[in-house]
Amino acid sequence: MGLLDALGSVSKGASDKAKNLSEANNLKRKILYEEERIVEIFTDIGKKYYKNPDGETSELKTLCDDIDQRRRRIKKMRYELNGIRGYKICPKCDAEVNERFQFCGRCGARLPDIEDEDFLSLEPNDYYTESSNNFFNADSNQNY
Repeated sequence: MGLLDALGSVSKGASDKAKNLSEANNLKRKILYEEERIVEIFTDIGKKYYKNPDGETSELKTLCDDIDQRRRRIKKMRYELNGIRGYKICPKCDAEVNERFQFCGRCGARLPDIEDEDFLSLEPNDYYTESSNNFFNADSNQNY
């Protein structure tokens, strides 16, 4: 009976890994879609402003709100993706920390938790997407 139990355990482990891999790929696809959509919305904002720089800003505000909603979704999906992988990312030093811990072992910062009241708040300099190669970093002080 021990051999059958061992085979069942191995089979369950492989099935769980396949499920996790599928969930991770699905989240990656969703994140990529949201990031691509953000780039498109930034383009729309630029076009609308270019055509009418002194015009009504309510439509631009609506597009900006859409970007913020998408950024919050991305933040939540990345948290879930890292959870599947078994770690959290430190908000201060970007270290990968085992998901069981509440504080970073490198810098001591408190690690985010999806249950936190301010979990979905956005960082002021987080206007870029990974797929846009940090192009939209709004806090850049470079003069062109």
